Amino acid sequence: MRIKSEPSPRLLPVGEFGLLIDWGDTVSSLINDQVRALDVSLEAHSLDGIMERVPAYASLLLIYDPLVLHQSELITHINEHLSEIQIKSDHNIRQIEIPVQYGGDYGPDLASVAAHTGFSESEVVERHVSGFYRVGMMGFMPGFAYLLGLDSELETPRLKSPRTNIPAGSIGIAGQQTGIYPLDSPGGWQIIGRTTVKLFDPLSDTPFLLAPGDIVRFVESDGGSPI
Repeated sequence: MRIKSEPSPRLLPVGEFGLLIDWGDTVSSLINDQVRALDVSLEAHSLDGIMERVPAYASLLLIYDPLVLHQSELITHINEHLSEIQIKSDHNIRQIEIPVQYGGDYGPDLASVAAHTGFSESEVVERHVSGFYRVGMMGFMPGFAYLLGLDSELETPRLKSPRTNIPAGSIGIAGQQTGIYPLDSPGGWQIIGRTTVKLFDPLSDTPFLLAPGDIVRFVESDGGSPI
């Protein structure tokens, strides 16, 4: 089915070499579908001069060579694809299960999330593992996937004071997002658990475990140390 983007995105120059296709600041699966569909379409119909595409939740940044491609040509190319993009049901989409140990030393903020939401800690875990989470975008650090699909009743604000170090594999909640820290890092997300799964391996031929469009399922694990 062909769709027309709703709302229509704005095309904004970014410096001398970039053009941002921007749908606004709403975190929405529908808008993210449109970003991904446009990104796939532009990849399939590559235009000389486009050097890089950077998809996000509600925007797509194109980096181009102005000596090869004039901005007006790029805008025409984008508008043609915006009018033709299709959102398809992809039966080959990857689904990845992530085992998680919740609470205790591995999830120091589980009690805080429970208190904020009014659920028991076990109810928070039950709701978190019941979700199907789509990778909406990558960012922040290598391998960090921002996941769409968090139960709205689990939405919890970031910490008022970020931690200086969060262990790799930590599972966090921030607002309407959930995600996994691939590396030891400072951060302000509410940490509810941890996994042993390695999300980033710079020595691997495929260094990132997750990619935009993947579906993530969390599975509660209560055996062994995630360290």
